[in-house]
Amino acid sequence: MHKLGLSALLALAFALPAAAQDTPSAMATFIGLDGAELGSVTLTQAEGAVSITGEVMGLTAGNHGIHFHETGDCDGAAAFESAGGHFNPTDHQHGLENPEGAHAGDLPNLAIAAEATTQIDFSSDLISLTEGDPAYVFDQDGTALVIHAGEDDQMTDPSGNSGDRLACAVIEANTAP
Repeated sequence: MHKLGLSALLALAFALPAAAQDTPSAMATFIGLDGAELGSVTLTQAEGAVSITGEVMGLTAGNHGIHFHETGDCDGAAAFESAGGHFNPTDHQHGLENPEGAHAGDLPNLAIAAEATTQIDFSSDLISLTEGDPAYVFDQDGTALVIHAGEDDQMTDPSGNSGDRLACAVIEANTAP
């Protein structure tokens, strides 16, 4: 009986890390227009949604639009226009409050406190880290997460009037065992 219990315990110990590897996750490091690192986020696929957690610093106080963009390219010299438009594989209108929306890349506004590191803690059921899902972020040209200068009005297509792009992060799949 003791040997069976020990064998079962060892099998479980080896199975748990393998199961953890099956949970898709990703990382992204924010850079400013000057190339300086401003923070990072981790994305983790859970049942029905992706959690987005991390922090960002060095941005002006106030509410800022934050969105997933259609291309995983953060060229500060091009004011992050290289990230393309909002990630919108389902061809919806912009805005979490838009009856015709929302883009898969839409998120709530990010509230930045004055001269502080701001915690990022969102969940989105509009994107996916699971291959084969329509809103899979690791398509051929990747996906970026962009923080804008202004507040997103959550209604106006195509970007919620959220203004210039201040910070950008290329989403990269975690492949470490």
